[in-house]
Amino acid sequence: MKIHTTFIILIGLLGFNNLQGQTLIKRDPEIEKMVREISRDNIAQYIQTLVGFHTRHNLSAQNDPYKGIGAAWNWVKGEMEKYIPPSKGRLSVEFKNYSVGGENERIPYEVELKNVVATLQGNLPEDDRILIISAHLDSRVEGSNDSTSFAPGANDDGSGVAAILELVRIMSNYEFACTIKFMIVTGEEHGLYGAAHMAKLAREENWNIVAMLNNDMIGNSGSSETLLNDNMKVRIFSEGIPAYETEQMARMRTYTSGENDGKARQLARYIKEVGERYVDQLNVTLIYRNDRFGRGGDHTPFCREGFTAVRICEFNENYDRTHKTPVKQDGQLIGDLPEGVDYEYVRKNAGINLATLANLASSPQQPGNVGILLSGLSNRTSLSWDPPTRGKTPAGYYVLMRETHASMWTKKYYTSGTEITLPYSKDNYFFAVQSVDENGHESLPVFPTPQRRRRQE
Repeated sequence: MKIHTTFIILIGLLGFNNLQGQTLIKRDPEIEKMVREISRDNIAQYIQTLVGFHTRHNLSAQNDPYKGIGAAWNWVKGEMEKYIPPSKGRLSVEFKNYSVGGENERIPYEVELKNVVATLQGNLPEDDRILIISAHLDSRVEGSNDSTSFAPGANDDGSGVAAILELVRIMSNYEFACTIKFMIVTGEEHGLYGAAHMAKLAREENWNIVAMLNNDMIGNSGSSETLLNDNMKVRIFSEGIPAYETEQMARMRTYTSGENDGKARQLARYIKEVGERYVDQLNVTLIYRNDRFGRGGDHTPFCREGFTAVRICEFNENYDRTHKTPVKQDGQLIGDLPEGVDYEYVRKNAGINLATLANLASSPQQPGNVGILLSGLSNRTSLSWDPPTRGKTPAGYYVLMRETHASMWTKKYYTSGTEITLPYSKDNYFFAVQSVDENGHESLPVFPTPQRRRRQE
C-alpha cells in the first residue's frame, strides 16, 4: 500500500519566479558540534609540522627521521593512530605501498611510495557504502625532479592534509552507518600516481564508493595578479559527461538531456547544500568542469574508474606561491610558505567536508529503480522508486525539482510513499529522488530513468 502524504519544503534563496524566499536551516546538533570542534590552531600546527620536513618531494629521503617524504608519511600515520583508542577499535590505519617510475616516465627510476589510509568502520554491517576524503602529501618547487630544495607545500597540499587530520581526530569519536576512508596519498605532483593506485585497488576489490572528496589547495584566500582576497568562497569541480561512460550510459544521457545531472554533479550540489547548512560565511561555487583548465587532481583517477568523485579547491589561486622556490622578492612572499595560508579559511573548508561526510554517512542508502513515467502526454510528472534494500530504513523521501536552467534544486517535496505525481511538466523541469531518515540525513539524489508504464504492485 502506498502512502501519499506529501509536504513541500522550499529550500534555496530563489523561488521559481526569481522571488526572494526564506532559507530553512535545520542542523543536526551532533554534526553541528563536530563542525564547531574543528580547530584553527590545530590546523596551523599540522601545516607547520609538514613544512618542517623541508621537502615532501616524491624522490626525497625515505629513511631520514626528520626530513623528506618518508618522515612525513611516518608522522601522518602516527598522528592518525592516536585516535584508534577513542574510536573503540573502529579506526584502523595502514600504509598502502606501490611502485612507480622508470625510463621515459616523469619519475625517471623505479621507486616505492606509500599512501596512508585511515578507515573508520561503519556500525551497520549490512551497509557496505564507502565514503572517501583525500589529499596529497607530496610537494615540489619549479624543477619536477628537484628532490632536495626547500619545498614547504604549506597550501599545496598541506592544507588538505591538515583538514583530513583534524577530521580523523574529531570523527573517530562518533559512529556512522557506513565506512569512511581518510586517504593521504603520494605521487600527485608527478602524475596522480598514489590516487591512481587506490582507485585501481578499489575497482579490483569492488568497493562500493558512494562519494570521493579530493581536497587540494583549500588554504589560500588571496589571488596573484588580480589581487582578490576573499575567504568566503570555495570551488567544487565536478565532471559533466563521465570519464567512464558506456554506450548505454551515453544513450541514456542523450535521451534524458542529463549531461548536467551525472553522479558527480549530484554530489557537488549535495556538498553545496549540506556544507552551507553547517558552515557560516562560506559560499560553495559549483564549477562545471572536472578540474581547472588543462590541469588535474587526485579525484580524476577515481572518475576514470567509474566512481563518483569531485575536487574541493580554493576560489582564488596565488601563482606566486605554487611550485615556487621560497624567497622574498621586492617585499613580496614567493613560495608556498605557512605565511600564505589563511587558517580560518582552511577551518571553514574542513567544515564543509565534515558536514558532508557525517550527513551522508548517517543517511539511508539511495532509493532504487527511480523512474519517470513517459506514457501519454501530460503536463503532470509522475515518478516512482523502490526503497533501498540494505542499511537503515528511510523515514521518507525527498523529490527534488528545478527548472532546466537552474544550478541547484529549488524545491523539495517530502513523501513517505514510493511514488508521486506533481503538477509540473517534465519538459520544463528536472527531478531527482533521495532517501531521508527521521533526523533529516539525506542520501545522494538519484536522477530518474524513463519508464513506459506505471509500475504494478
